[in-house]
This record gives sequence, C-alpha cells and structure tokens, in this order.
Amino acid sequence: MGQDHIRYDILAQDALRGVIRKVLSEVAATGRLPGEHHFFITFLTGAPGVRISQHLKAKYAEQMTIVIQHQFWDLKVTDSLFEIGLSFSDTPEKLVIPFNAIRGFYDPSVNFELEFDVPLADEDEGSAEITAYPVAAVEKTEETDEPKAAGEEKKEGSVVSLDAFRKKQ
Repeated sequence: MGQDHIRYDILAQDALRGVIRKVLSEVAATGRLPGEHHFFITFLTGAPGVRISQHLKAKYAEQMTIVIQHQFWDLKVTDSLFEIGLSFSDTPEKLVIPFNAIRGFYDPSVNFELEFDVPLADEDEGSAEITAYPVAAVEKTEETDEPKAAGEEKKEGSVVSLDAFRKKQ
C-alpha cells in the first residue's frame, strides 16, 4: 500500500469534529437543546487549550466526561473550541474545551456516537494513530466489547467507550 500524503485520517477526524461543532453552534444560537437531545462529551483535561478549574483538574487528571442537558449557560462556539458553564456539586464552573481534545461525543436520545483516539499528554503524539468511528460504522464484538470497524479486524489502540452512559433496553 502506498504512503498517504494527503492524510485522509486527519481530514476525516476534522470532518467528524465538524459535526460536534455544528451541533453545539445550533444549541448556542437557540440557547437550548432540541427535543430530548442531550450530549455526553469526553475530553482530555491535560490537552493544549483546555481550561478547567484546579479543583476539576485534580479530580479528573487525565480525562473527564461532561453532560450537556438541562442546566448549562454561556455556551460559545468558535472554529477551534467551545466554552460552557456547568454546575458541579452546586458549584458553577466555566470550561473551555478545544475540539481537538475531545475523545468522545454521544447523544443517547438517538444513539449517535463519535469516538476519537486522541493521545494522552504523556504519549508521543507523533506515534498515535488517529481513528474516528461514527456509530453507524462500529460494531461491538460479543467477546470483548471492543469496537471494530465493520468488516475489519480489531486494531490495537484504546478507544473510549461511552457504553456506561447508554440507556439499557
């Protein structure tokens, strides 16, 4: 196989992050989530550009999942990041999260999920494989519950799974 000089993996990741950007932009414009939609967003707390309080950073040293549902405020979205106000144990917090820091996005109301393999701060960024799995192209294997692209063998690497947040049917 030839070398990918175009870097389709990065282009695909950017396009899928554009879905998150578009959705959050629409929520920011209206100030509310449509219908029953709500979002679980997992991100790396130590990624460049992430701004969270020292209290949250101490509690979530590597990654954190936030829920955007009923109580949020001051949602602002730019091309590269979003800012949001959320309450943690009745303490208001402002978070700044670059889209490149996001590991997972899940909307349980429609079972839509995007997962990204983002290197942790202490990993060598040059060696990390970039993988994005839209939920339509992911199946869970029975034995391991590991994601694999439809029709492909399991690849090595860690992908954050948001199965714990899914409604059990």
